[in-house]
Amino acid sequence: MPMNDIYTANAPSRDEVNALEGFTLLEFGTAWCGHCRAAQPPLSSAMGERDIRHLKVEDGPGRPLGRSFRVKLWPTLILMHRGEELGRVVRPTSTQAIEELLSQTDSTTD
Repeated sequence: MPMNDIYTANAPSRDEVNALEGFTLLEFGTAWCGHCRAAQPPLSSAMGERDIRHLKVEDGPGRPLGRSFRVKLWPTLILMHRGEELGRVVRPTSTQAIEELLSQTDSTTD
């Protein structure tokens, strides 16, 4: 699946995220965030040709999905599998940190 380029303001509910089949990478942030923009090249490199759903969610005060995951800093990447959080990376600065997170898809059966 291709990587998303645009943060959506219309985030799914937590129940909808938990009901997703397969692997999902949630990315919380905003388009104007410098840390979020800096994370895009390493994220793109790490995602490569991986078959992982990528939900890019605009976050901020009062946004229920980000609050349900207790997101405090942007970007926060959370790897989910059938409603279970497998891991997260906050403010990644390297491809390696993201690849380590995504490598969990190699050992978890779908």
